[in-house]
Amino acid sequence: MSVGMAAPRAPYACDPDRSRGRLVAEPPSRTRSPFRRDCDRVIHSTAFRRLKHKTQVFIFHEGDHYRTRLTHSLEVAQIARALARQLGLDEDLTETLALAHDLGHPPFGHAGERALDECLKGDGGFDHNAQTLRVVTSLEHRYPEFGGLNLTWESLEGIVKHNGPLTARSGAPIGRYLESGGIPVGIADYTKTYDLELWSYASLEAQIAAFADDIAYDAHDIDDGLRAGLFAVDDLKEMPLTAEIIGEIDRHYPALDEIKRGAELVRELISHFISAVFTEASQRLAAAQPQSAHDVRHYHAPLIGFPPDVAEEEAAIKAFLYRRMYRHHRVMQIMGDAEQVVRDLYERYRQSPGDLPAEWIEGTEQETDSERNRRIGNFIAGMTDRFALIEHHRLFDSTPDLR
Repeated sequence: MSVGMAAPRAPYACDPDRSRGRLVAEPPSRTRSPFRRDCDRVIHSTAFRRLKHKTQVFIFHEGDHYRTRLTHSLEVAQIARALARQLGLDEDLTETLALAHDLGHPPFGHAGERALDECLKGDGGFDHNAQTLRVVTSLEHRYPEFGGLNLTWESLEGIVKHNGPLTARSGAPIGRYLESGGIPVGIADYTKTYDLELWSYASLEAQIAAFADDIAYDAHDIDDGLRAGLFAVDDLKEMPLTAEIIGEIDRHYPALDEIKRGAELVRELISHFISAVFTEASQRLAAAQPQSAHDVRHYHAPLIGFPPDVAEEEAAIKAFLYRRMYRHHRVMQIMGDAEQVVRDLYERYRQSPGDLPAEWIEGTEQETDSERNRRIGNFIAGMTDRFALIEHHRLFDSTPDLR
C-alpha cells in the first residue's frame, strides 16, 4: 500500500463504539463519536487556547514566526493523523491525544517545568503529563455536571501512557519513574478513582501521537534554530542523515537561498521519519498479529517505533539540538531568568496567598500546606509566558525582559 493512502479500519484500532466510557456517564451524541467529542472538547478548552502564548522552546528573542505550544500541537496532530490514516487507526482519538499532549506545560517551556518541579519538590514535584491529566480531569471548568472535560478512558489512558507503561503489573514504578522516586502524584491519585492500568501499553493511537511529537519537535526545532541564527544549514552536515538530505537539495536546487534550503530540509526530514515509522510499525504489526486494541495493550513491547538505524539518526539530531540550541549561551541566559520568574512567583504566592486571584483562594481555609502549595503550582502552570511576566511585574520591582 502506498504510504499516502488511507488503510481500511484495522482490527487493532480503538473502536469508539466499544469505548470504556467516561467517569461520569453521558448520553451519546447523535452526530459525533465519543473520540470526536473528546477532540472537540480539547480544542474548545481554555488550556488549549492558552498554548498560543506558551513557548515551545524558549529562545533568546520572540517573534511571530517561532513555534508556540499551540502551533507545535497542531503540527503534531497533522503528523499523527497522517500515520493513523496509513495504519487504519482511529484518527479522532489520535488527534485528541496529539492536541492534548502539551496542555499541562507551564510557561517558559522546560525552564518553567524545572523551576516548578524544584518549588514543589516537597509536595510531589511537577510533571507535565500529570499536569495535563489534572487539566482535563479537574482544572477545566466548563460543564455543569463534572469538573474537567470528562474525556473517555481511552483518551485519559493515552495522555498518561503514550510513552509506555509507568508500572509493573505489581504496581511498582518502572523506567524513569523508578529512578525519579515514583509515579507522579497527580497520576497516582487519579488512578485510585479511575484505573488507567498503568502497567499496560497504551493504544496504537497514543503510541503514534508520541512519535509524532518527536518528529515535529526535531524537525521544527531545526527550523526555529535556523531562523534564530543559532546555527546554519551547513552546520547540520555533521550528521549523515541531514548531510545526505542537504546534498540532494543542493543538487536539485543549486541556487536556493538559505531560508528555502532550511524549509526543504525540514520537509524532507518529516517525510523520512513518517515513512520510517510506518514501515517499522507495519513490520511489527505483521509479526505480532494483534486482533484488537486489547492485544496491543497486553503485548510485551511497543508496536510503534523507529527502525534501529533511524532511531540512531533521530538521537543524533536531538544531540545536535541539545548542544547547538538548547544549551546555547544566549538560550541558557534566558532560561535562567525565566526559571527565576517562576520561583519568585511561587514564593510570593506562598508567603502572600492574598496576591492570588479570588477564585483561587475561596474555600482553601482547611487545606494543608501541601494542598495549598499544589494549588499555587496549578495556578502558575496555567499561566502563559506573557501573563507570568505581567504578574511578576505587578508583584516585584524588577522583572527581566527575557530577550
